[in-house]
Amino acid sequence: MNRIDRLFASGKKDLLSVYFTAGYPHLNDTVDIIRTLSDEGVDMIEIGMPFSDPMADGPVIQHSSQVALENGISQKVLFEQLKDIRRYTDIPLVLMGYINPVLQFGFENLCKKAVEVGIDGFIIPDIPLDIYRKEFAPIVEKYGLRFTLLVTPETPETRVREIDAASSGFVYLVSSASTTGAQSAFNEQKQAYFKRIEAMGLRNPLMVGFGVSNKETFEAAAAHTRGCIVGSAFVKLLQESASIDEAVKTLVQRIRG
Repeated sequence: MNRIDRLFASGKKDLLSVYFTAGYPHLNDTVDIIRTLSDEGVDMIEIGMPFSDPMADGPVIQHSSQVALENGISQKVLFEQLKDIRRYTDIPLVLMGYINPVLQFGFENLCKKAVEVGIDGFIIPDIPLDIYRKEFAPIVEKYGLRFTLLVTPETPETRVREIDAASSGFVYLVSSASTTGAQSAFNEQKQAYFKRIEAMGLRNPLMVGFGVSNKETFEAAAAHTRGCIVGSAFVKLLQESASIDEAVKTLVQRIRG
């Protein structure tokens, strides 16, 4: 069974998925970050594939992508780093990135390499739904991978259901239509949005991302979904902390108390 499917089939709630940028803060930190997150009980990890123009990301992740590229990260280097990762963890690992470098690498080649190292799925926010269904979905299915599509507060119900039908693994519920970045709380409008999508009874589990940074935002979003994705808050901790271990422990303490 795909590890993403296994995680959601477990029935566990309040799932914590953590995003980080591969090759940041230092080129060879990727494996250490994954191992430390896994050891601290994180449920799923999203590995960011840096891109020079990450349009959906706020300043913290944009900066991390720039540094990672300057450090020398690439898809080829990343897969070399990940070749033995399944010796250290069995939790779901998802690659997240943008379509331009994916097309340069070759989508089928990306899927093939992902399976070889034990990656379970992808999130590529700027692939249009219709193009994904026509050109990419058959390849994803061929390799037994999962592909997560995103829903925003402005997505109409009919479109939400189309996204749900095309997605596999889970649906990524974006907390706002803006870029990524930490928030201290979710207002009533966002709570209503979470409840509205929850009430639709979608086929896929829901995970909330963009803005989750502390126990308050995590609990508010997880009340209506299976859990949350933390990105900017963790990338900032990697920048500020003395070590990877300190950054991970601080994050888990802030989110889970």
